[in-house]
Parts: sequence; C-alpha cells; structure tokens
Amino acid sequence: ARRLRAVPPPCPAAGVSQVTVRDALNQALDEELERDERVFLLGEEVAQYDGAYKISRGLWKKYGDKRVIDTPISEMGFTGIAVGAAMAGLRPVCEFMTFNFSMQAIDQVINSAAKTCYMSAGSIAVPIVFRGPNGASAGVAAQHSQCFAAWYGHCPGLKVVSPWSSEDAKGLLKASIRDDNPVVMLENELLYGVPFEMSEQAQSKDFVVPIGKAKIERQGTHVTLVSHSRPVGHCLEAAAVLAKEGVECEVINLRTIRPMDIETVEASVVKTNHLVTVEGGWPQFGVGAEICARIMEGSAFNYLDAPAVRVTGADVPMPYAKILEDNCLPQVKDIIFAVKKVLNI
Repeated sequence: ARRLRAVPPPCPAAGVSQVTVRDALNQALDEELERDERVFLLGEEVAQYDGAYKISRGLWKKYGDKRVIDTPISEMGFTGIAVGAAMAGLRPVCEFMTFNFSMQAIDQVINSAAKTCYMSAGSIAVPIVFRGPNGASAGVAAQHSQCFAAWYGHCPGLKVVSPWSSEDAKGLLKASIRDDNPVVMLENELLYGVPFEMSEQAQSKDFVVPIGKAKIERQGTHVTLVSHSRPVGHCLEAAAVLAKEGVECEVINLRTIRPMDIETVEASVVKTNHLVTVEGGWPQFGVGAEICARIMEGSAFNYLDAPAVRVTGADVPMPYAKILEDNCLPQVKDIIFAVKKVLNI
C-alpha cells in the first residue's frame, strides 16, 4: 500500500499562524460579543478573574459588567437565569467551570432549554450555548473527569459539539452562538494550551464551522478511525505509526456529536471496509456504540470485512493516581492494537 508521509512543511504557508485553542475560543467570544449586542457571557470567575482557564481573558474590561457577568457558585441558579434570558430574546453563553458541575443544572439544560421549542410548538426559541471543559483532565479524580458527550448527545432538542483543533474551537463556538437552538459545547481542558495551525480564513470574523459536519483529518484506505475531542490527536499519532507498517488509516474528526454526520463515516467505511471508534468516555451506551449501531443498521454494513471495534475509557470511575488514570484513558498503543485486531494482522 502507498504510504502517506506526515512530513511538516519547512515553514508555515502564507497567512497561517499558530494559535492555541484557548486563544481561538477567546477570539470567537470577542468577535461575537462585538457583532451582536444580545450576546453575553456568564459563569463563575468569567469576568474580573478573566475565566478559570483564561478563555474570557480581557473581555470584562472591554465589554463591562452587563456583557461579562460573574455569578455565585450556583449552577442551577445562573443556568436558569441564562435560559430565561435566551427565552426573552438574548443570546447567552453559559460557562461551566467543568461539565461535571453541569449535573447541578441538568434540569435547566434538558427540561428548560432542550424541550421548550418543541413544547411551545416552535414559538419559543432558546438560543443559548452551554460551554466549558469536558472529560478527563490530569489528576483531578472521578468527580472532575467524566465525559458528557453520550449524556447530552442522547437528548433531542440539543445540539452537541466537541472540538479538537483551534479551528474547530473557534468555528464551532461562533456557529453555536449564532444558532437558534440550545447548543452544548464540550471542550477539553488539556487542549486549551495546545497550538494548532490556523489559516488566514479561519482567523477572519466571518469564519464558522457548520454544526453537524465531520472533517476527514487524514485520508486512508485500510481502516476508518472515528473520534472526537482530544482522542483525534491520538488517532493521528497512531495513523502515523501504522503508516510506517504499510497501514493507511482514514481519521475522521466528528466535531459534532448531535446531529451526527453518519454519512461521512458511512462513505469512509465503504472505502476502507473496516471501522474503529475512539473516545475518552465510558463504553456502555457511548458515542462509539451509537456509531457502530448506525453503521450496522445502514447500507455500509454490507461493506464491512470485520466487526467494528470500540476503543473507550475504562468502565470505572476515574482514579486519581497517574498510572491508573493513564490506563483508564485510550492511548496511542490501544488504538494501534485495535486497528491490528480489526485488520487481523
């Protein structure tokens, strides 16, 4: 098989810059606050402290107390305020310090935000974005390490996005703020400081990433790897290792959990005849399980030459100890093992 060599260019292309995910999110918030006076940000420490993860750095000084609002430590309370503001015609961005704390406000997210458009026969829109870090960080143990992609992806009435790169982060946040539906944006804390190349177009104020459209990050012919958030990077690393052994992986970055772009996955499976899904969440009822079920129920099933394989987090609450934590999260070696298993090599 022809090998695809992941050789970086000697210098960035014209107009291309290195931008961290943190700065990409900050740019998106700044541009949308400037573009639409109905947009405002609220959450714990988002204003005077510049955000717990510095995503809102400089925005309070620029836009003031009415547009960037520090809240008490009461997720149920400030999420309810945000949902009510959205029903009244504003476009709030509600930050959770971690999505593990969104469980305090899940009644507001699901019963108040997600269901209102349907229950009002379409007469009441709830244009709100719930955003913040999701899934495991490093050494923060079980109560701060859960991935909520499957939870929120389960619920009709919500859109759910999960960025990997800086381009994903900026484009999806801008698209989410402009959407008339409630959107859950699941970021990853460990990616905030990671720089990615961003084109001049991606850094423009008009740039958005369409919700519901996956991106093929690497072309391949032997096996399809489907992932979202931080594990996309692991898939690309595994693909680079496997390419040296003559195995070409097609890597799909889902970008959106709901609505899921199953058409892109199906087209890839038709080409490669093999499927591996990769996620940081738990295995039971997970995102990978949904992808496998959709493929089995559709026409692409007839093209599979082997059963699909899931690579997931371990089915346990996250341990605190680093060596145990590492063994609970998908690693590059686990993806390589799964690919070789599905290809029977």
